[in-house]
Amino acid sequence: MEVDIVPVEGELNVGPQHPGSGHMRIYVKLNGDIIVDADLDVGYVHRSVEKLSEVRNYMHLIPLVERPAILDSIHMNLGYIMAVEKILGVDVPERAQYLRTLAAEINRIASHLYGTGILAIFLGHSTGFMWGFGDREVWVEILQALTGARVTNSYIIPGGVRRDLTPAIKEMIEKAIAYQRKKVQDWYKIFVKNPNIRDRLENVGVMTRENAIKWGAVGPNLRASGVYYDVRKIEPYAAYDKVDFEIPVYKEGDAYARLLVRFEEIEQSMRILEQVIKNIPEGNILSDRFFKQIPPTRLKKWWEGQRRVVFPGYYASFRPPRGEAISRVEAARGELVYYVVSDGSPHPYRLRMITPSYRLIYVFKELAKGARYADLVAIYGSLDYFPPEADR
Repeated sequence: MEVDIVPVEGELNVGPQHPGSGHMRIYVKLNGDIIVDADLDVGYVHRSVEKLSEVRNYMHLIPLVERPAILDSIHMNLGYIMAVEKILGVDVPERAQYLRTLAAEINRIASHLYGTGILAIFLGHSTGFMWGFGDREVWVEILQALTGARVTNSYIIPGGVRRDLTPAIKEMIEKAIAYQRKKVQDWYKIFVKNPNIRDRLENVGVMTRENAIKWGAVGPNLRASGVYYDVRKIEPYAAYDKVDFEIPVYKEGDAYARLLVRFEEIEQSMRILEQVIKNIPEGNILSDRFFKQIPPTRLKKWWEGQRRVVFPGYYASFRPPRGEAISRVEAARGELVYYVVSDGSPHPYRLRMITPSYRLIYVFKELAKGARYADLVAIYGSLDYFPPEADR
């Protein structure tokens, strides 16, 4: 008996309450199971950070700018402070620069493990999901010990950082590196080299080198398409010009290459952590310009006693000179840009954030076209797209 197969055109709403959509609605047009077009309806977690900045003073903005990417808050914090420091004209002590690098790389590892866990559950691999979040917890605990906060760390302040590295935290990092190196091997056995996972990711969501550049991809997604671009190498900041590390690059451009890049970046981040712990110079963690303003009694209690700095009165509502500045850092998901304009008042005249996930909206839309519907979540998960970061 002959069966006539009639292509069926239709539309589907994926999310915003779908487990595979995150805080976003994906409006998919289908022809059979082939995606003809996909519209990403973002904005379900919009916090108006950029607009709120016009009525918040510079210090109050620190936890606010971190919230669009709470799992990568150190980078959100660092990029904003670097722009403010340019307007203020502040030099940062070398020890504080090393500590910024240390915190940023710990956060990168935690963020990559989070993204891998999400990809795993999208593909129905619940062990990968639990391993990702379980391993991430190890690094979140270190960040909590270093910064005193678990989610929005608010560790980096104008002129330096809030807390120093202690021998106990050093030991935590060394143990975490040893654990993670061993665990990565298990990851490769059970997840990365799993035939089912490879079938779901190889040759899926292929982004050529030319398209990656044209569509504005950044970070691991750009590097998985054969483009050697990393802000830490192109325009070094913090202590990245003093540590040795490599930038993993793959030319395949598919979802599997994006996974491999992230796993190799975890190893490179651990290399950086080892060098920072070994070579971090002695010295202050806050610029002398601000450090001298802390009352002696507070210095004795907090700095000499616990290696922590308390905010001098200057931070309450300082007024930077008129001016504007741009900063960029290599966040876990890619290049993060801040543009800050000061009109001499206690709060920014304008703050603009260009986040990696914002750039991914267009990339995701283009990659979805022509793909099978079953591959939609594989493409989504492989991009490590984080909706609040795009909404900002």
